[in-house]
Amino acid sequence: VQLVESGGGLVQAGGSLRLSCTASGSIRYIDEMAWHRQAPGKERELIAAAITNYDAKVDSVEGRFTVWRDDRKRTVYLQIHNAKPIDTAVYYCRAHLSTYSTDLTTYWGQGTLVTVSS
Repeated sequence: VQLVESGGGLVQAGGSLRLSCTASGSIRYIDEMAWHRQAPGKERELIAAAITNYDAKVDSVEGRFTVWRDDRKRTVYLQIHNAKPIDTAVYYCRAHLSTYSTDLTTYWGQGTLVTVSS
């Protein structure tokens, strides 16, 4: 199983950014997909988890972040609105899923850096 994130980069304060994370491999069932972030010098924190698919969106971080998933694409999305410099962090995707040879297991993506300039 692989989780590959994309969409990170540099954004100006007040701007928007969308991150994507796609799972691949012999996946049988996806239980939960989520986004975490780790700012410099801080612990990794949960942003939001999507436990259902398609249009079940979850708002987090003062309503500025929206998380949703599309199981047809095995992808979870993170939309950042009104980005702030404090949002600068490495963003990680996490999935709790089973394959045709393993029970439910947690997997992590490699992380994608988001930098918000003031």
